[in-house]
Amino acid sequence: MHRRVFVSALLVATSIAMPLQAQQVPAPGAPAPDPRVGLKPGKYDAGEASWNLRLVSLTKPTEKFVQSINSDIAFFGHYAIQGSFDGFQIWDIADASHPTLRSAQYCPASQSDVSVYKNLLVVSSESNSGRLDCGDQGIKDTVSGERIRGVRIFDISDLDHPKYITNVQTCRGSHTHSVLVDPRDKANIYVYISGSAPLRSPKELAGCTSATPDKDTSSPLMRLEVIQVPLAHPEKAAIVSSARIFEGLKMPKSHGETAADSIADAQKLADAKAKGGFTAKIFGREQVAPPQFIGSQLDSIVKARNGSGAPIASDSALLRDSLQVIIDKIIATQGGAKQEGDPIMYRQCHDITLDPSIGLAGGACEGHGLLLDIHDPVHPLRVDAVDDENFSYWHSATFNNDGTKILFSDEWGGGGAPKCRTTDPHDWGADAIFSIDTHKKLHFESYYKLSAPQTPEENCVAHNGSLIPIPGRDVMSQAWYQGGVSVFDWTDAKHPQEIAFFDRGPLEAERMVLGGSWSAYWYNGVIVSSEITRGLDIFELTPSALLTQNEIDAAKTAHLDYLNVQDQPHYTWPATFALARAYVDQLERSTGLPNDRVAVARQALDSAEHAGASARRTALTKLATQLEGDARTSSDAAKVRALATTVRAIR
Repeated sequence: MHRRVFVSALLVATSIAMPLQAQQVPAPGAPAPDPRVGLKPGKYDAGEASWNLRLVSLTKPTEKFVQSINSDIAFFGHYAIQGSFDGFQIWDIADASHPTLRSAQYCPASQSDVSVYKNLLVVSSESNSGRLDCGDQGIKDTVSGERIRGVRIFDISDLDHPKYITNVQTCRGSHTHSVLVDPRDKANIYVYISGSAPLRSPKELAGCTSATPDKDTSSPLMRLEVIQVPLAHPEKAAIVSSARIFEGLKMPKSHGETAADSIADAQKLADAKAKGGFTAKIFGREQVAPPQFIGSQLDSIVKARNGSGAPIASDSALLRDSLQVIIDKIIATQGGAKQEGDPIMYRQCHDITLDPSIGLAGGACEGHGLLLDIHDPVHPLRVDAVDDENFSYWHSATFNNDGTKILFSDEWGGGGAPKCRTTDPHDWGADAIFSIDTHKKLHFESYYKLSAPQTPEENCVAHNGSLIPIPGRDVMSQAWYQGGVSVFDWTDAKHPQEIAFFDRGPLEAERMVLGGSWSAYWYNGVIVSSEITRGLDIFELTPSALLTQNEIDAAKTAHLDYLNVQDQPHYTWPATFALARAYVDQLERSTGLPNDRVAVARQALDSAEHAGASARRTALTKLATQLEGDARTSSDAAKVRALATTVRAIR
């Protein structure tokens, strides 16, 4: 989720919506009508709908975090660290049906994106109100030595008493970050900083100039900060490079709102003007200024006249007369008003997913999807970039396990708007799937979007998700805010298909209140969802014709010691009977083996599992040899060979 300020929220020009696109074909056996439509509203008593996904537990936030916004999650051991705009909570999820709180650190700073490695916890801080001392009184001064915008680093060796080690300040703060564990560097970890907030004052942090890179080579615009954290001395963490990964890119085409939303926006503008609201023009389009922006400007005017208390009529009149000048100045200091085809000057990444196993990273960078070479972690290089007129805001990225595909999500509406209504195009606010060729070039394949229409009272758009390690398949769980959690298969990149879901009704019936699933991540056998207002959900997959119990069991054998989804792990599976049976199930589903050969394989596996060591080895060797022969005529030869290899390796 990104909290765009007034100006950056308006960088996308208005356009008329294209006709609605054809939606994904429902999976065989999908419930009809879709039970997600028409669910009862409520907080803890909302209506629920699920398919092939079971809610194991819902754990409410602790007292200090009840009114906060829950954000992203990181994992280690049997713990889930849940970020929050007010800090973080560490949950013991060893018993998924009854998670318990291990510790909570109250330390306000939006949005507290979290990552963990060994005893270190990295936490993002972006807002102007974040304080170095973790206080909640905020910061009123424009320039302050008490402000934190960057990352905090904690030592969590003692889980009950996390220790604040240090911070690293950056010009834009850290909306999100990604931790890179380079397999060739055992002494350090690297933190890639993402965020698109306005620049802070150079009086607060040296070097935060608004000059463009062509005029100042040290400009913080158009760069990616890389922080090195020495594991032996994390207190010495510091920025070691600023990679110029945006150079040469042009402003892409992008859609605005739908025709229906444009009409509604015009009515809101008229209503606001009738009530004395503040408006300004951005690229010729008149907009209603958000209350928080106007409030901060009025506070500045009061302070400038050495006043105190609430603004008076003359303050409002002064702001009304000068608002357009203020907005134009902000645009200029953030890189200038850019039109389609112009060089970009201010773009940053919202999120970067790192996959050290293939030496690549996927950057979801506002107007572009980037492919980066990260073999040198200090100096990432852009190897390809794509844009898409159907995308509004490139938000996050996920590789498939072998690195031949990447999925980018579009957070159209910024996470706080309903973008899954029947009036919303099906290829807006969706996922875009690309294949990656041997030359590290991206090729568009298809879109995936939540198939169930949501109400105008539910913020809904593609958000954070992760791979589920189903061997031989590309399966992903993904959060859609109040659209719930969707599990889908994108093995066939041109035809992604939903295979499971969970959803609740809107928080309120008459108005849109921010809520829903922020992140939905698989971790060691369960899907853990950070629910923005309700707390922490844990789900388990249930077997179906689309995903068998054997496939689920095999996925559970791909155990991790820790997980930061943006430092994407490469999954491997031990050779087990569950893995072999999963492959057999897939070959039956794809008709890669004839039915009689499927039956023989299952019977041989059952017999071998219950046999003594010597008999087992003889039976498995015989079966593997037969399968190697079957592979020569199979339509799914690679899968048959994978099955044969697994069978030979079972002990």
